[in-house]
Amino acid sequence: MTSTSPIRTDTVVIGAGPVGLYQAFQLALHELGVHVVDGLAHAGGQCAELYPHKPIYDLPGIPACTGQELTQRLLRQLAPLRVPLHLGQIVTALQRLTRDDAAGSPRFRLQTDGGLVFLCDAVVVAAGVGAFLPRKVPVPGLEAWEGRQIHYRDVGPEVWAGRRVVIMGGTDAAATLALRLADGGAADVTLLHRSDRFAIDATLDAELQSAIGAGWVRLCLGQPVAAIAADDGRLEALEIATADDQRLLLPLDVLLPRLGLSPQLGPIADWGLALERKHLVVEVEGFRTSEPGIHAVGDINTYPGKRKLIVCGFHEATLAAFAIAQALRPAERIVLEYTTTSARLQRLLGVGPD
Repeated sequence: MTSTSPIRTDTVVIGAGPVGLYQAFQLALHELGVHVVDGLAHAGGQCAELYPHKPIYDLPGIPACTGQELTQRLLRQLAPLRVPLHLGQIVTALQRLTRDDAAGSPRFRLQTDGGLVFLCDAVVVAAGVGAFLPRKVPVPGLEAWEGRQIHYRDVGPEVWAGRRVVIMGGTDAAATLALRLADGGAADVTLLHRSDRFAIDATLDAELQSAIGAGWVRLCLGQPVAAIAADDGRLEALEIATADDQRLLLPLDVLLPRLGLSPQLGPIADWGLALERKHLVVEVEGFRTSEPGIHAVGDINTYPGKRKLIVCGFHEATLAAFAIAQALRPAERIVLEYTTTSARLQRLLGVGPD
């Protein structure tokens, strides 16, 4: 974990899915400072993670659009406003600060698992179905080596170069990583999977089978059932149960599980916000949660008549932005402006004169 100076901003949006990106767009149109944080390494949320290539047919004015295409459109729309995106960062702590009399003192402190700290006046939770967290290897005690020899997220060659690496999983990410490390300086690369069949792209599967046939990647079939520690406390090997009920030892220096991602509510459940069936309860004027200054939009929230549609999330983000702008600028009257006629909005979007 790295440590950096706190980032001071007006608002933080938690979630870089379609609704989170559009929330940032709406906040920036009010000329509020906004930063977006997401646990995934890329923008798009569940749209890009779960159905990037499946068409969406109910977006206004767009007859058909995939999840990935929608993400790219929203990023292009947001680009002129220069909103920072902090990807691969899960918000682990949210704290309300005791405000003093100094002008501009922040209301909230947020911290991520990557060491980023934000000081802000409003928070919008746009986390969809929750944070996408890596699926863990179901072996008791294995968590003791996480961050040292076991890494669920991407790591550099300083971790695996010249070492015996075991990559676990039958995903595209597992196959791609195995091929990259076999060609990138790892001493030995083993792909651990329960079978010799992989639910991956056909071209990638052909490359993987070729690498296995050539001996560049070893294939170990089975499931880990126990961790073996060396005398010095390091993880030395995994005990593997094979399909024919045999047991074998798989030596390793580094374990890189790539078992896919699982949506979980995660730390949000511990923030003291009112919940109903794992959804944040909000009112519909500004989509405020039970905690003043914290709003929730998209699939993460619930209210009477709620419908989990992207277009509904866009509506919620728009009203939340107006409510936040008014709350942060109580002396002003926040008025409705149209991008078709507002010189201010057109200037912000780079389509009008400075």
